[in-house]
Parts: sequence; structure tokens; C-alpha cells
Amino acid sequence: MKFLKNTFFVGLTALSLATSAGAFAQQANSGSSPSPERAKKMEQMQQRMQAGMEKHRMQLHDKLKLTAQQEPAWKAFTEATSPQHAGMHEPKGDHQAMANLSAPAMMEKMLERSKERMARQQQHLDALKTFYAALTPEQQKILDDNHRRMHHGMKMRMHEGMQNRMQKRMQHNMHEGQMAAPTTK
Repeated sequence: MKFLKNTFFVGLTALSLATSAGAFAQQANSGSSPSPERAKKMEQMQQRMQAGMEKHRMQLHDKLKLTAQQEPAWKAFTEATSPQHAGMHEPKGDHQAMANLSAPAMMEKMLERSKERMARQQQHLDALKTFYAALTPEQQKILDDNHRRMHHGMKMRMHEGMQNRMQKRMQHNMHEGQMAAPTTK
């Protein structure tokens, strides 16, 4: 009797795991495009980031007090480093297709994207060096200080964002654990 009972529970567990895995796979394969609400939020976030970048650039422009002779260098710098020209907002491709690649093919694709990012960074560096050379020593110091503050602030925001995501995951997992815990009488 005990053998039948154990076999029954093992079979029931296996069946429920198989059903759960099938439902999860179906949910994961339902499409690689975000929901309309998520797409709207992503678009709004991009617009806020673009507005913040433009505001930052205008503030930097005002701090630098550029001369008329330096304006073409500024224009070339901002055009070369703008997200539209850098390819930041290009679609990253079909995530479904990426998931179906073999491990070596996936790694090759990741390496290719990394090389593209490195090429964009090199373009930014070249534009920065050209612009930097057009500045006076006082303006270079302003740009250096501004860049340091921006870099430090970005690191802090990324760290805070990572902490917030971890806290949300922990809270979600705790909530799920409480919901799934059997009640005893």
C-alpha cells in the first residue's frame, strides 16, 4: 500500500511539473514583442532620456561659453554622440531567434554586438578628442569636471537600480513563497 501511495505521489508530481513546464514554455513563446502597455512605457522612457540628454547638453553648452569658432566643433561632437547616430535605439533582433541558436552561434552573435558597441564607443572617443582639442584649457577643465560628475552619477543610478530590482525580486519571491506555503491546522 505504501509503495502504491508513493508511486501515485511521484507520478502526480511529475505530471504537475510537466504541465507547469508546458504552460511556462507556451507563455514564454507567446511572442517576443512587448505588450502595448510595456511598449508605451519604453517609448516614454526613451523620450524622457532624450529630453534629459538635451537638457544636459544645453547646460554643458552654457557652462563652456563656446565661441562662434567653436560652435562647428560642438555641433559635430553632439551629432556624432547622439543616440540616433549611435544606433542605440535600433531593434536588437528577434529574441526568439536568438533563443533558438546553438551555444556557439549565440556567443558569436553576442560578440558581434559587443564589437558594434566598441565601434560606437570609438566613434564617441574620436568625436570627444576632436572637440576637446578645440577647447581652451579652462573649458577643458569644465568638460573634465562635468564628465566625472556624470560618470559618477550614472554609476550611482545603476547601483541603486540594481538594488531596487533585487529588492523587488526578493519581495516577489517572499510573496510567492507565502502564497505557495501549505497551511497547517
